[in-house]
This record gives sequence, structure tokens and C-alpha cells, in this order.
Amino acid sequence: MSAQQDAARLLVRSLEAEGVEYVFGIPGEENIHFVHALNDSPIRYVLVRHEQAAAFMAEIYGRLTGRAGVASATLGPGAINLQLGVADATTNSTPVVAISAQVGLDRIYKESHQIVDLVSLFRPITKWSELAPTAEALPEMVRKAFKTAQTERPGAVYLAIPEDVETAKVPASLAPLPVNVVRPQEPSPAQIDRAARVLAEARRPVVLAGHGATRAGASAALISFSERLGLPVATTFNGKGVFPDDHRNALGAVGFMRHDYVNFGFDEADVLIAVGYEPQEFDPAKVNPDADKKIIHIHQFPAEVDEHYPVEVGVQGDVSRSLHALADRVDRRFHVNGTGRKISRMLRDELSEGATDDGYPLAPRRIVADIRAAMGRDDIVLADTGAVKMWMARMYPTYEPNTLLVSNGLSSMGFAVPGAVAAKLARPDRRVLAATGDGAFLMNSQELETAVRENIPITVLIWDDSAYGLIEWKMDLDLGESSHTRFGNPDFVKYAESFGARGHRVESADELLPTLRRALEEDAVSVIAVPADYSHNLELTDKLGELTGPF
Repeated sequence: MSAQQDAARLLVRSLEAEGVEYVFGIPGEENIHFVHALNDSPIRYVLVRHEQAAAFMAEIYGRLTGRAGVASATLGPGAINLQLGVADATTNSTPVVAISAQVGLDRIYKESHQIVDLVSLFRPITKWSELAPTAEALPEMVRKAFKTAQTERPGAVYLAIPEDVETAKVPASLAPLPVNVVRPQEPSPAQIDRAARVLAEARRPVVLAGHGATRAGASAALISFSERLGLPVATTFNGKGVFPDDHRNALGAVGFMRHDYVNFGFDEADVLIAVGYEPQEFDPAKVNPDADKKIIHIHQFPAEVDEHYPVEVGVQGDVSRSLHALADRVDRRFHVNGTGRKISRMLRDELSEGATDDGYPLAPRRIVADIRAAMGRDDIVLADTGAVKMWMARMYPTYEPNTLLVSNGLSSMGFAVPGAVAAKLARPDRRVLAATGDGAFLMNSQELETAVRENIPITVLIWDDSAYGLIEWKMDLDLGESSHTRFGNPDFVKYAESFGARGHRVESADELLPTLRRALEEDAVSVIAVPADYSHNLELTDKLGELTGPF
């Protein structure tokens, strides 16, 4: 009889061949052999407290590294709990491989305990969803899962492993498949020529850089393109940092729910050069309401069809090479007009004013200013969904790619705390801060225990207003009043300490910055609660509603 190996060990070997460093998950009865096999692997299994958090961790790991993060769960309810983070990854174009157990093939065809058609449940929220029919199929299916997840446009995939497949024996000669890397293609010279002709006739072109530019590592090429042609550059919320906010050609970020300063830079534009932009990041109607701008779409895949995103020229290929090739073909130079400089100055002035606001509870601008003062240029902040995201994405200056992470595809609440755990694992040399509202914090706050147990130092800053602040903001704007948004909170200091973390509460405006600096320097898990004054929300939207130009 030929030598054999456990299918669970073959699965682990296949993950090792893909360069997997971490598996985030919770074991169950049906996948104990897989989890046990990881004990003899260099892959670190990070036990979490909820499968949703495991998926968020895998997503943030994938976003920061470009390699698929791996989330693991048991069958039925465990797998279903993965779905929010999986959908978030797909809509945020982030590579994730979700693996769960499934009932054995000996009973999957009939009504039985814990049977749910998981492949069908995951199919609408993934690029690929499948069940392993035999143990011998594992090397091919794992290779396909990672290739599919990581190839542009990246996203999540799902693989179900039946219990009797996991426990099967396979020939010892069966091995993982070699990893082949998909190479970005060269842009079409004909499309570059067409794009150059559009720019030759343009009056006021503007660049909009999205998350795809970050994924493509195109920051240096984007800066060079802007400088060579003299073009202003705005980013989406997800693209923040791919063009530094302290660059003279920076306009800031678009994505706010009202016509912000940055939008005026698009009002005057006749040509929009979209670099790595994807419509789920930000509705194109907000920057092209009349659908009258000529759009040059530069990305690694074709543009989505949208009435307000009529592509004049699509340049498909490696983003950096496309930008260099287009710059070489354009003879003229544009000049960042006075509007762009005024927009940048107004955003800087607003942040500077916030830094001196001594009100208590703290004004959101003050919190943003103090976070910026405490964080290094390449440190990482995760801004959870809610009013926190609106203030941070709009005002927080970023200078490097992937240093302010938001969810702007699905806009899921509760990702920041588990995401911070993964961010620290992916970038151990960076300081990591989770900025979160109190509502979002309590959706996955149990992962403080994971961070403490796994010795992963992160800092969590809770913007405390005892409400779902963004919903209240929207209701006040549209209805004139809000309801069903208020709740009570625990004592966040005691709550943090009960997990073994350090807890702090800010009692005055001048306490926040030193508390942040101290917590970020400590090799520990720290939680800071800062009371936030969201009466400034309506003041901001009222002010923006009265603007007729960035003057």
C-alpha cells in the first residue's frame, strides 16, 4: 500500500505554499483536524471571539499586504457569521479566502442536522464559491481560490470542506500546486494616443484617484504624472494617501454627503482622469452630475457602466505604466488653478482651527487634529463607519497609501477593532489606532480579549456620544429631528480593564493628545474614551450648504 497523508495536512501544506502567515477563526467539531494540523505549521492560528471579526481581520490583512487574508469557521452558524466581513472584502476589492467546514458528503444530499447550502449563500458576495468534492481536489481548489481572490479585480472567495473530506487519507505524493503570479499587462498604445488627444483639447482636467491606484502601487507614478502635467489630484475615501495631502497639487478627498470644498474642483473640470477608481467607492453622480465630463478611465480592468460615468477612453493595463505612457504623449502642461489652492487652504485652516478648540465634550475637528498630531506619517488609522468616518475621511491628512482605512464599499460598522488587530500583524513596525464610534465599538469589542491574549498592541479611541451619531445626523438633516438612535454605554475604562487592557477617559480637551501619545507608545492594548460633541455635525453641513464656491 502506498504512503498516505491526512487531507487536513494537505490543506495546510497548500496554504503554506500560498505564503499564508495567519488564519483567523474559531474551530468547530467539523474542522478540528484542520485546526490541529496547523500546530505543525509556521502558519499562526489566531483564535478570535466571533467569526465576523475573523473575516474583518482577513480583509484588513489582505488590504495591507495584497495577499489574501484567510478566515476559518465551522459549518452552519459559524460560516454564516463570516458573511459580513466576506461581503465587505468583495465590495472593497480586497482579497480574502474564507474556508469553512461543511457536513459530510454522506448526508449533504438530505435533510440533516446543521445543513445549510453554504455555497449558494456565499455565491452572491464572492468572486467564487465552491465545495471540495474530494480530498484529492484540495491542491487545485486552494490554488484557484487564491488566484481568483488576488487577481484584479480582487475580492473574497469561499471554499467549503466537507467533514469526511477533511478526515480522508490521500496519497503522500499529492502536493500543493506551484504559485503562478498574474503579470499586469501593458496599456494599449492606441488607447494612450486617444487619451492624449482628449487631454490636448482639455481646458481644466482633474484627476480622481481611487483604491485601485493604491492596490497597484501607483503612488509614485501618480505624483510624477501630476507634476509633469500640472494636474490637481483628488482621492476617494478609500484612496486616501495614494496622493499625499501635503503635495501642492492635492485637492483632498471626495465622499462627504454634502457638496464639500473638494467638489468645487470637479464643478469646473471638463475632463476627469479616473485612476484606479471604482464607482462603489463614491457615486460618480456626485462629481459628474450632468454626465457631461469626458472621462479617461485608467485601471487594470474595464469600467463599470454608469450613466454618470461615460468613458471617453478606457486605458486598461498596469496603472503606473499607463500613467507614464500618457505623460510621455502629452506635450502641454496645465496649471493648478486658484480654486485648487483655495480648496487645500480651506481644509488646512479648518483643521488648524479645530486644533485650538478647547470645548468639552470635544469637537470632532479637535479629535481629528489631535489624532494627526499623535500619529506618524506612515502609522495606520482605521476609521469605523459612522460619523467618525465622515470627519476622519474628510479632514484627516494622509501622506502614504493605506494609512487611513475605511470601508466605503459596503460601509460595514464594527470592522475597526478586529481590523486593527490584523493591521498590527501585517505591519508590526507601524503604530495602529482604531478610531470608532461607541455604537460600532460594541459590535466587535470582544476582540479586545483577542488582542490582549495574542499580545498584539493596538490603541482604540472611542468617540463617545451614546448614539448612532451618523444616523442621527442624517435624520436631523432630512427630517428635522431624530429618533431611536440613543443608547446607554458601559464604563469604557472598566470594560477595557476587564479584558486586561488599559483604559483611559479624557476629561478635558487638553488631555486627549498626551493620552493618545502615551497609549501609542505603550506595548499594550489601550482603550481611550473621548466624549464627542456632535452638535458640530449640523453646523458643518449647514455651512457647506451655504457655499457657492471655495472662497
